[in-house]
Amino acid sequence: MKKADIHEFYRRLAERTPDPETELDYVNDYTLLVAVVLSAQATDAGVNVATRDLFRAVTTPAQMVALGEEGLKRHIRTIGLFNTKAKNVIALSQALIERHGGRVPADRDALQALPGVGRKTANVVMNVAFGAETFPVDTHVFRVANRTGLAPGKDVAKVEARLEKETPAPWRSSAHHLLILHGRYVCKARRPECWRCVVADLCRYKPKTPSPGGGPPRRKAAR
Repeated sequence: MKKADIHEFYRRLAERTPDPETELDYVNDYTLLVAVVLSAQATDAGVNVATRDLFRAVTTPAQMVALGEEGLKRHIRTIGLFNTKAKNVIALSQALIERHGGRVPADRDALQALPGVGRKTANVVMNVAFGAETFPVDTHVFRVANRTGLAPGKDVAKVEARLEKETPAPWRSSAHHLLILHGRYVCKARRPECWRCVVADLCRYKPKTPSPGGGPPRRKAAR
C-alpha cells in the first residue's frame, strides 16, 4: 500500500471511531495486565464476564496472591486454559511484589520477564496503560494487515515491524485499537463486510464481499 493510501486508511478508520480503546474492562494498570493475560485465546466479552466479580474484590498483586490459585480459578473457569492462566497470574503477581514493589513496570522487557506475559501482552499494556507507541498483533490485526495490504507479513513479528515502520505519526498510539476494532466488527475472518467498509477502495482484498441484500456496492469514499 502506498504511503498516501496508508495515511488515508488510518484517517478514515479514525474518523469512524474517533476515540478507539480496549474493550477489556479493568480498574487500574494491574487489573489491565491480568485481563490481557486472561484474554489469550479468549474473547474480551468472555474475559469481562469472568472478571466482573473478581475485580470488585481484587485490584492489587497482594490481594491476588492472598486469593490464591484455587480462588482465582473459581472466577475464571469459564475462560479457556484457565488452569494455566491462574497459575501464571498468581506467579506474575508475586513477581510484581518482589521485583517492582507491587507496581506494573512501564518497560516492555520487564513486563515480558513476568510469568505468562509475552510480547503481545506487554505491547498492549504499554500502549493502553502508558500511551506507548506499540503495535500489538493479535489475530484481528494480523488478518487486517495482510488482507488489506496495509502491512503484509508471514508472521506476527514481521507484521508488527511493518506496522511500526509504516504507520504515520497521527495514529501511532491508536493504530492497534483502530485495526483490532475494524477486524472484529467489519473485516471479519469468515465473511468480511466489504459493503460497509470505509476503506474498501484502498484494500487489495478481492473479490469484495457483496451486501447480503444484494444491493449496489458501497460508493467509493471521498479522498
